[in-house]
Amino acid sequence: MIFIAGTQDFYLRAFDSGNGEEVWKSRLPVGSQGGPMTYVSPKTGKQYIVITAGGARQSTDRGDSVMAYALP
Repeated sequence: MIFIAGTQDFYLRAFDSGNGEEVWKSRLPVGSQGGPMTYVSPKTGKQYIVITAGGARQSTDRGDSVMAYALP
């Protein structure tokens, strides 16, 4: 899986690294120019994808969100 959000729309997307197909997406409150990171909880072993959504310099849409998604 490859996760990316550095686009002009407000989505975090997951792609299958084997064939390039989009397999999941979720709308963010505003755009993100940051890269997502992964985190594994040492307590539960559950894996998360975390990304900041602050908007883009050229956009009037601004925010200050940190979004976390749990992987199955």
